[in-house]
Amino acid sequence: MNPYVLLAGAIVSELVGTTALKLSDGFSNPLPSLGVVVGYGLAFYLVSLTLEDLPIGVVYGTWAALGIVGVAAIGVVVFDEPLDPAGAVGILLILGGVYCVNVLSEMTVH
Repeated sequence: MNPYVLLAGAIVSELVGTTALKLSDGFSNPLPSLGVVVGYGLAFYLVSLTLEDLPIGVVYGTWAALGIVGVAAIGVVVFDEPLDPAGAVGILLILGGVYCVNVLSEMTVH
């Protein structure tokens, strides 16, 4: 399978796990608590498969960066958290970094 598809699945799984973590109320709410375990467990499994084909710096950097961007978006949309201009610039810089590492650099196979 395409390693970038696996990486996308890992990112989505992490986003599910992190959103469930917010909803778990310190693991006192059973269903979201289960979502944390399943989401993070699947995310780490998919990352491990991705690492069979791509360099660790590319995989972890992309996973972490897009996780940050995704969680920030979920915070704004789902939890009505604020996003100020400095935060928006920071997110754009993160996205620019992911683009540079995955498209412009020679760190990975194109």
